[in-house]
Amino acid sequence: MLQWLKDHSTQATLDGMARYAIPSDKAFGVAMRDMKALGKKLGHNHELALALWDTGWYEARMLASFVDDPALVTAAQMDRWCKDFDNWAICDTMCFNLFDRTPHRWAKVTQWSNKRNEFEKRTAFALLWSLTVHDRHADDEAFIRGLALIEREAGDERNFVKKAVNMALRAIGKRNRALNAAAVAVARRLADSEQGAARWVGKDALGELTSPAVTKRFKS
Repeated sequence: MLQWLKDHSTQATLDGMARYAIPSDKAFGVAMRDMKALGKKLGHNHELALALWDTGWYEARMLASFVDDPALVTAAQMDRWCKDFDNWAICDTMCFNLFDRTPHRWAKVTQWSNKRNEFEKRTAFALLWSLTVHDRHADDEAFIRGLALIEREAGDERNFVKKAVNMALRAIGKRNRALNAAAVAVARRLADSEQGAARWVGKDALGELTSPAVTKRFKS
């Protein structure tokens, strides 16, 4: 599998990773579209996903997010992998393709929101963000609890945390009318905060959540 990834690598892709703050010291330089295509071809294979992760290679770990079986992913595995995250791309890809389909998804949002490590904490809010899209059966109360976590952690100044907090707030506020009202209320409080990061999160989210496009969608 590593040879396939190496054969499909390009220097241009490898060079481009640096522009997006993705470490390339253990990466081949494979385009996302190629990794997705390979993942679709391979299908679910839990043992293969574990082996891919253990290689430590960036693309192999990205591929693991596409081939692992969510039903077989344990809470302990999620913790181990999350602790290894060192960039936003692997964090978000894992959340949107695997973690948000596991039975442990909501418990991990709460647990990881308390972490100190930048990417572990980002994972909590990237996962919350992805759940707004993929968890069709979650009730509003689950997202209301998510808003409380957002308000609590919005003062984190670290770039990759505050951006994920912001995206989660905006995503919750676009899920339905009731959650839009709840998210707007949180955004207004954050916009008035004395903390710079919280103020940015609130103002940026407020601009979208009260925009004509969003409000028109809920009115209709």
